[in-house]
Amino acid sequence: AMRINQDTVLRGKKVTLVPYTAAHVPRYHEWMQSEELQRLTASEPLSLEQEHEMQRSWQDDADKCTFIVLDSERWPGEAEENSMVGDVNLFLTNVEDPTVGEIEIMIAEPSCRGRGFGKEATLLMMAYGVRKLGITKFEAKIGQENEASISMFKKLHFKEVAVNSVFQEVTLRLDVNDQERWWLLKQTNHVEEKSYAELKQPAGVLDT
Repeated sequence: AMRINQDTVLRGKKVTLVPYTAAHVPRYHEWMQSEELQRLTASEPLSLEQEHEMQRSWQDDADKCTFIVLDSERWPGEAEENSMVGDVNLFLTNVEDPTVGEIEIMIAEPSCRGRGFGKEATLLMMAYGVRKLGITKFEAKIGQENEASISMFKKLHFKEVAVNSVFQEVTLRLDVNDQERWWLLKQTNHVEEKSYAELKQPAGVLDT
């Protein structure tokens, strides 16, 4: 099951990825009230209770790997809820081919967009998918109007393979051959993998 990452922290220069827990839901719920984010992520607004149910189901879902993206400058140090900038997901939905992962990135905090957070979070998730989940092909489905996201994925070597005019979305794809794998691991060789339980010490422990 996808509990594989429940104690995993991936710490990069700009962002740190942590597992999506119940503590993150209120902030996440707040973000998803934004009409712009609903449009960009093609999602319906949920009640807080529904959002909590969703978080629980995702945590137990064998086909999803989800991390919350935190600002590395702020966490650890500040509360996680105050350090949250977005989320990144990997869906293993291709029953015929378990080496395909569909990747999704959302930088929800407007002040954190255009600063390379999304790019690093995506690279961290891709390297994790390659190393830990055996992914060799990535797909990203992005709304046609979301030019910033499309351009970011193209910089990460994804190629446009399909356009769905009904859903107005573009599908991009990356096959991870040896050369791409080497490039990806080189881009992420600064990343530290840590235990979430150890980093998440109660605040009092840090003060002594």
